[in-house]
Amino acid sequence: MQTIDTKQLAELGEQATVIDVRERDEFSAVRIPWASNVPLSELVERVEEVPENGPVYVICAAGVRSERAATYLEQQGKPVVNVLGGMSEWAGSDLPVERG
Repeated sequence: MQTIDTKQLAELGEQATVIDVRERDEFSAVRIPWASNVPLSELVERVEEVPENGPVYVICAAGVRSERAATYLEQQGKPVVNVLGGMSEWAGSDLPVERG
């Protein structure tokens, strides 16, 4: 599985396709401005929403759920990259976020 850290993802900026697999309430609280939300609990039902062309960067709070999601998506033939450190590292690094 390919991985990237939050600083590398930030360098890619808005051109990067980011899927946040945290639950809706977590996503609503704080998120990457250009990320889409497909909660891990809904991923199987919504897998068709994940683009076939990539890479697609998968993020969660700390990296555990995104690793599970990325593993599943790889099995479905999706071109995914797991974001290490997750939103806790992203927000803690003063990278751009939306809140509320």
